[in-house]
Amino acid sequence: MGRLKRFHYVVKPFSPKELEARIRCVLRRVEKDAVAGIPNSGVISVGDLRIDTNKRQVYCADERIRLTGMEFSLLELLVSRSGEPFSRGEILKEVWGYTPERHVDTRVVDVHISRLRSKLEDDPANPELILTARGTGYLFQRIVDPVASEGA
Repeated sequence: MGRLKRFHYVVKPFSPKELEARIRCVLRRVEKDAVAGIPNSGVISVGDLRIDTNKRQVYCADERIRLTGMEFSLLELLVSRSGEPFSRGEILKEVWGYTPERHVDTRVVDVHISRLRSKLEDDPANPELILTARGTGYLFQRIVDPVASEGA
Protein backbone atom coordinates (compact mmCIF):
# COMPACT_ATOMS: atom_id res chain seq x y z
CA MET A 1 0.00 0.00 0.00
CA GLY A 2 1.42 3.43 -0.92
CA ARG A 3 1.95 6.26 1.49
CA LEU A 4 -1.08 8.34 2.29
CA LYS A 5 -0.85 11.89 1.09
CA ARG A 6 -1.08 14.41 3.87
CA PHE A 7 -2.43 17.85 3.28
CA HIS A 8 -0.93 20.75 5.14
CA TYR A 9 -2.69 24.00 5.77
CA VAL A 10 -1.79 27.35 7.24
CA VAL A 11 -4.36 29.25 9.28
CA LYS A 12 -4.97 32.84 8.16
CA PRO A 13 -3.58 35.38 8.61
CA PHE A 14 -0.07 34.18 7.85
CA SER A 15 3.06 35.76 6.48
CA PRO A 16 4.60 34.64 3.19
CA LYS A 17 7.79 33.92 5.18
CA GLU A 18 5.93 31.43 7.39
CA LEU A 19 4.44 29.73 4.34
CA GLU A 20 7.88 29.50 2.75
CA ALA A 21 9.37 28.06 5.97
CA ARG A 22 6.62 25.42 6.17
CA ILE A 23 7.14 24.43 2.53
CA ARG A 24 10.87 24.06 3.19
CA CYS A 25 10.13 21.81 6.19
CA VAL A 26 7.85 19.56 4.13
CA LEU A 27 10.42 19.35 1.32
CA ARG A 28 13.18 18.57 3.83
CA ARG A 29 11.13 15.65 5.21
CA VAL A 30 10.44 14.32 1.71
CA GLU A 31 14.12 14.58 0.76
CA LYS A 32 15.18 12.81 3.97
CA ASP A 33 12.78 9.94 3.25
CA ALA A 34 14.01 9.65 -0.34
CA VAL A 35 17.69 9.60 0.68
CA ALA A 36 17.10 6.97 3.35
CA GLY A 37 15.15 4.83 0.90
CA ILE A 38 12.78 3.72 3.64
CA PRO A 39 9.34 4.91 4.62
CA ASN A 40 9.41 7.33 7.52
CA SER A 41 6.60 7.25 10.05
CA GLY A 42 7.31 10.87 10.90
CA VAL A 43 7.33 10.05 14.62
CA ILE A 44 10.45 10.75 16.65
CA SER A 45 10.66 9.52 20.24
CA VAL A 46 13.07 10.79 22.87
CA GLY A 47 12.30 9.35 26.29
CA ASP A 48 8.69 10.26 27.11
CA LEU A 49 8.63 12.88 24.35
CA ARG A 50 7.00 11.94 21.04
CA ILE A 51 7.17 14.32 18.06
CA ASP A 52 4.82 13.61 15.17
CA THR A 53 6.19 15.64 12.26
CA ASN A 54 3.35 14.62 9.93
CA LYS A 55 0.60 15.90 12.23
CA ARG A 56 2.85 18.64 13.69
CA GLN A 57 2.00 17.51 17.22
CA VAL A 58 4.07 16.79 20.32
CA TYR A 59 3.19 14.45 23.18
CA CYS A 60 4.79 13.81 26.55
CA ALA A 61 3.72 10.55 28.16
CA ASP A 62 0.61 10.47 25.90
CA GLU A 63 -0.41 14.01 26.92
CA ARG A 64 -0.46 16.50 24.06
CA ILE A 65 1.73 19.57 24.42
CA ARG A 66 0.29 22.56 22.62
CA LEU A 67 2.90 24.34 20.50
CA THR A 68 2.44 27.30 18.20
CA GLY A 69 3.30 26.77 14.53
CA MET A 70 6.53 28.69 14.98
CA GLU A 71 7.51 26.68 18.08
CA PHE A 72 6.89 23.43 16.21
CA SER A 73 8.93 24.62 13.21
CA LEU A 74 11.77 25.55 15.55
CA LEU A 75 11.64 22.17 17.29
CA GLU A 76 11.46 20.35 13.97
CA LEU A 77 14.53 22.20 12.71
CA LEU A 78 16.56 21.39 15.81
CA VAL A 79 15.51 17.73 15.73
CA SER A 80 16.32 17.45 12.00
CA ARG A 81 20.03 17.58 12.86
CA SER A 82 20.02 16.44 16.47
CA GLY A 83 23.37 16.72 18.17
CA GLU A 84 24.53 19.45 15.76
CA PRO A 85 24.45 23.09 16.84
CA PHE A 86 22.58 25.77 14.90
CA SER A 87 23.61 29.40 15.16
CA ARG A 88 20.90 31.90 16.00
CA GLY A 89 21.32 33.34 12.50
CA GLU A 90 20.78 29.92 10.88
CA ILE A 91 17.67 29.34 13.00
CA LEU A 92 16.31 32.77 12.12
CA LYS A 93 16.89 32.15 8.42
CA GLU A 94 15.40 28.63 8.40
CA VAL A 95 12.38 29.18 10.65
CA TRP A 96 11.51 32.85 10.15
CA GLY A 97 12.84 33.15 6.60
CA TYR A 98 15.13 36.14 6.90
CA THR A 99 18.77 36.85 7.60
CA PRO A 100 19.50 38.98 10.67
CA GLU A 101 21.07 42.34 9.97
CA ARG A 102 21.84 43.21 13.60
CA HIS A 103 22.74 41.09 16.61
CA VAL A 104 19.56 42.20 18.37
CA ASP A 105 17.50 40.57 15.57
CA THR A 106 18.47 37.14 16.92
CA ARG A 107 16.83 37.78 20.33
CA VAL A 108 13.55 36.45 18.89
CA VAL A 109 15.25 33.03 18.69
CA ASP A 110 16.22 33.17 22.38
CA VAL A 111 12.65 34.07 23.37
CA HIS A 112 11.15 31.18 21.36
CA ILE A 113 13.76 28.72 22.68
CA SER A 114 12.84 29.79 26.22
CA ARG A 115 9.12 29.25 25.54
CA LEU A 116 9.79 25.88 23.93
CA ARG A 117 11.91 24.77 26.89
CA SER A 118 9.17 25.82 29.32
CA LYS A 119 6.74 23.52 27.49
CA LEU A 120 9.05 20.53 26.88
CA GLU A 121 11.58 20.40 29.69
CA ASP A 122 11.01 19.06 33.21
CA ASP A 123 13.34 21.79 34.50
CA PRO A 124 13.66 24.60 31.91
CA ALA A 125 16.52 26.17 33.90
CA ASN A 126 18.54 22.96 33.41
CA PRO A 127 17.44 21.71 29.99
CA GLU A 128 18.13 18.18 28.84
CA LEU A 129 16.53 18.29 25.37
CA ILE A 130 17.23 21.73 23.89
CA LEU A 131 20.76 22.63 24.84
CA THR A 132 22.73 25.84 24.52
CA ALA A 133 25.89 25.50 22.42
CA ARG A 134 28.08 28.14 24.06
CA GLY A 135 29.32 30.66 21.53
CA THR A 136 27.25 29.07 18.77
CA GLY A 137 23.53 28.81 19.39
CA TYR A 138 21.31 25.85 20.19
CA LEU A 139 21.05 22.13 19.56
CA PHE A 140 18.67 19.30 20.27
CA GLN A 141 20.24 16.45 22.20
CA ARG A 142 21.60 13.67 20.00
CA ILE A 143 18.88 11.15 19.15
CA VAL A 144 20.14 7.58 19.30
CA ASP A 145 18.61 5.33 16.66
CA PRO A 146 17.39 2.27 18.67
CA VAL A 147 17.72 -0.02 15.59
CA ALA A 148 21.33 1.03 14.95
CA SER A 149 22.30 0.75 18.63
CA GLU A 150 20.96 -2.84 18.88
CA GLY A 151 23.44 -4.03 16.26
CA ALA A 152 26.40 -2.38 18.04
